[in-house]
Amino acid sequence: MTATLPRPAPVAASSGRRAPLRSKRRLEGLRFTAIALVSLVFAAPLVWMVLAAFKTNVQIGNPDNALVFSPTMQNFRTVFEQGVFLPAMMNSIIVALVSTALSALVAVPAAWAIGRFGMRRGGGWVLIARIIPAISLLVPWYYVFARLELVGGYTVLVLSHMFVSVPLITWIMIGFFEGLPVELEEAGRVDGLSAFGAFLRISLPLATAGTATACVLAAVFSWNNFIFALILSDETTKTLPVALFNFISYASVDWGGLMAASTLMSIPVVLAAVFGQRYLVAGLTAGATKG
Repeated sequence: MTATLPRPAPVAASSGRRAPLRSKRRLEGLRFTAIALVSLVFAAPLVWMVLAAFKTNVQIGNPDNALVFSPTMQNFRTVFEQGVFLPAMMNSIIVALVSTALSALVAVPAAWAIGRFGMRRGGGWVLIARIIPAISLLVPWYYVFARLELVGGYTVLVLSHMFVSVPLITWIMIGFFEGLPVELEEAGRVDGLSAFGAFLRISLPLATAGTATACVLAAVFSWNNFIFALILSDETTKTLPVALFNFISYASVDWGGLMAASTLMSIPVVLAAVFGQRYLVAGLTAGATKG
């Protein structure tokens, strides 16, 4: 008979394997905590603004009513009863759409030319125009446009916004066009397209996602711009940021009406950011190429 040898006891999992797992979990916990803190810092003012839009001025100034209060819609009624909000919103929409469309019409072909023909120095000059403080240009702008009798019209607002939107869209699109395979345009040139024809038929459709993203950013800038409209507009063309001044007087501030108007003004920007992000993801998926 052969003797049965005892089975060896199972070896416990080494602590060396557990260490990376614990370190990974600890890193994920720290990352989640950091994201939560950053989100809280950025979201807190927006939450306070939305809550204050449904409070009276007395409740806004009372810390006891920070979260527990009786909501009211009077602030929103006040915004629309003044008769200024809707015309100002229409002015903002017109200026934002026209300035963004014209900026894209100029900036996208310029970005393609800079990216495809290696004119990086030109791209640097475009970025300098973006860096210049806009407030330093308001005095010469006002002087020139006043002599041309354009102050107070849509034209001067569109042109002033394009001064910032064109460099912004150009700088974003330069990197996007540089990332597109140049072989696609070369194949189009072989089929008889000109250089600009290859841009229109090949590169531009593939750059739809980048163009949409740049246009969303330019439109958000135009929508939120305050200083240009404050100086260059009049009562008939003032935009939403300037219209919010109606709730601020010399002696007091209508905080409830101001927060209600700010909440309404923020809704299009939030929607543009949400739908712009979805369009970006869809565009990148649709424009992917297989080698």
